[in-house]
Amino acid sequence: MTAELTGYTDKLSVAPGERIRFMVSTDLPSYNSTLVRLVHGDQNPAGPGFKEELVETEIDGVRPGRRQVARTGSYVVVSDCALLSEVTSFTLQAWIWPTTPQIGEAQGLLSKWSADGSGISLALGEEGALELWLGDGAATSKFTTERTLRAREWYFAAASFHSQTGRLVLVQWQCSDWPSDPSSVSIEETVQARVSCRNSRPLLMAASSLGTDPSYSRAALGLFNGKIDSPRLFKRALTSDEIELLKRDIPPDEVAGVDLVASWDFSQDQSSAHVTDAGPHQLHGAAVNMPTRAVTGRNWTSTEADHKQVPQEYGAIHFHEDDLENAGWQPEFELSVPVGLRSGIYAARLDGEGQEDHVPFIIRPPRGATGGPILFLVPTFTYLAYANDRMEAGQSFFASQPEGKFTPDPLDLYLAQRPEFAMSLYDNPSDGSGCCYSSSLRPLVNMRPKHRHILTKGGRNLGADLYVIDWLDQKGYDYDVAADGDLHDDGLDLLGGYKVLVTGTHPEYWTAQMLAALENFLAQGGRLAYLGGNGFYWVTSVDPERPHVIECRRGMAGTRAWDSAPGECHHSTTGEMGGLWRYRGKAPNRVAGIGFAAQGWSDPAPGYTRQPGSFDRRAAFIFEGISAEETIGDFGLIYGGAAGDELDRIDFGLGTPRHTLLLASSSGHGPSISPVIEDYLQTDSSLLGRDWPNVRADMVYFETPNDGAVFSVGSICWCASLSHNGYDNNVSRITQNVLDAFSTSEKLPPNASR
Repeated sequence: MTAELTGYTDKLSVAPGERIRFMVSTDLPSYNSTLVRLVHGDQNPAGPGFKEELVETEIDGVRPGRRQVARTGSYVVVSDCALLSEVTSFTLQAWIWPTTPQIGEAQGLLSKWSADGSGISLALGEEGALELWLGDGAATSKFTTERTLRAREWYFAAASFHSQTGRLVLVQWQCSDWPSDPSSVSIEETVQARVSCRNSRPLLMAASSLGTDPSYSRAALGLFNGKIDSPRLFKRALTSDEIELLKRDIPPDEVAGVDLVASWDFSQDQSSAHVTDAGPHQLHGAAVNMPTRAVTGRNWTSTEADHKQVPQEYGAIHFHEDDLENAGWQPEFELSVPVGLRSGIYAARLDGEGQEDHVPFIIRPPRGATGGPILFLVPTFTYLAYANDRMEAGQSFFASQPEGKFTPDPLDLYLAQRPEFAMSLYDNPSDGSGCCYSSSLRPLVNMRPKHRHILTKGGRNLGADLYVIDWLDQKGYDYDVAADGDLHDDGLDLLGGYKVLVTGTHPEYWTAQMLAALENFLAQGGRLAYLGGNGFYWVTSVDPERPHVIECRRGMAGTRAWDSAPGECHHSTTGEMGGLWRYRGKAPNRVAGIGFAAQGWSDPAPGYTRQPGSFDRRAAFIFEGISAEETIGDFGLIYGGAAGDELDRIDFGLGTPRHTLLLASSSGHGPSISPVIEDYLQTDSSLLGRDWPNVRADMVYFETPNDGAVFSVGSICWCASLSHNGYDNNVSRITQNVLDAFSTSEKLPPNASR
């Protein structure tokens, strides 16, 4: 393994006069840091090559190196207190839904356990049977049901121990009504064991104990995969009859009275890290590393699928051993962004002993001020959605391709060695569920300017958006740059001073606040240049409590990497329904004129052919200098053409405005490009071998109120063609015609006045 040199920032966007911190981990004894403005990332020799501009700032210099560790795994922690440390006789109880019971490692459920073997722990053993651990630091005893629990089924789990008599009860009961279930068992026996909880350890849920090894990449020991619902602690050993009452869902205070220590209710505060104790002593806890909330509990009836309507049926939390909300590294240096520094995409460049890394971030315009007439919106929520993509969703695609056709970037190989950096919204935790949260507070390994995407063999996301930055610079435009999070936070206030909003190449993940701001901007005369594909697609939310986290629930329809579980389509962070904006009545066509139509990654990409709408006088300014028979974009750094990767098309039924002009369309796409699944209600043999009419990129134009307008190109690959032939080509010319008119004209052609 090569020496590590990587990092992240405490925010993705910062304004002049504000400070940004950099967290770095390296095996090197020292490294250099400097600030650069990123201009072009793709190192393809057919293009302009890598470009960056050095900026002298306070971060320039040599810095001592140190290794820092990210620690994955979600759990709940309750601080130690007298009530917990004095426990000797007790009962622990919860409903559990294990997803990997036979993982081969012990998994804690409810534990106050120390490395010296003192405390109590209700756990799953290595073979997936319920266990109770007891110890006083001198001796440790473990008791098991010896019955493996089945995955993804609800069980009532309970353990009680009387420290004076040695009576122990251990119950695992499958919650369905199937008779004679072999995984259900109740054990009652007298044992020799001693307990001391005076170990200064917190009580944990979904883990057995906190680790002490600073190099360990897990946040705790004995992490649990699965759901836990309604965990409870009592300060005496309940009888078998009392435990039976709990199994029948009799309230715990009615069963045990003053002997109830805590009854944690996960149905409360579901948008938060706060874990509420509804018992008498208010032993509240905190969820660590963002386990999934707003998930169905053991009593979900399926009558209602919104956790806000029946919170009592959503009393569970889904934990994963590979969750990560915050890598928790210490900052190595910080930058006070100089006032007057131009807006743009920047990076802290780190280098030493042949190693190099760029840690990107956005310098937005000063708050409350605007610069040029153009604002380029960097799709940072898309970057977060794909951050540390381990390509799990594409494995079947890769398996169908010739060996060696797709080669991972060195950054991808490095990422494979760092599972503790967590995953993308396209991946699955180790238990096979879907990852619905993504955090920026960790190394975002594939969010690097030189990253060569395995599918495109060139720039994608950040690398592709730098095609736009480079072109804007080459053409001399006066522009600012902002991040998705800036639009989410500031709304129309961010857009108000600009004439034109230019998107990145893949603005896929949009929040309700962003869409509302864009709609208002267009209604007030703003202009939109949508220079990508598959935009405005997924309902996305930002956690109000942890704004470095976005959430996306895939729902049960659309072109997706995984399905949301039944009843779990609403976001925990905001409570809104997830899935496609199309199913919330806001299909991309309504705002951009086109919407996601097809995707594919192994065939040459074609160009566009002009359509009748391009000869309408309303569109004459767009095609100034373009001949009638000219193929548009039959060249480019990605797939050799401008219409590739992910494509959008016109659809009046989905909300494309009726006065929209269809300017140009692609055709002749290869067999690897398939239509999106949401366009088809059922499959049959007629779908095999078809020449799909919806597999195309449409270029469109339409006007909006108050002299606003929208121009959309319908392809992620469009901007990879901008630099062809020294920036002198028809893709570049059309884009320039549009931005010139959009940024300088009070009224658009054919009634333009400069």
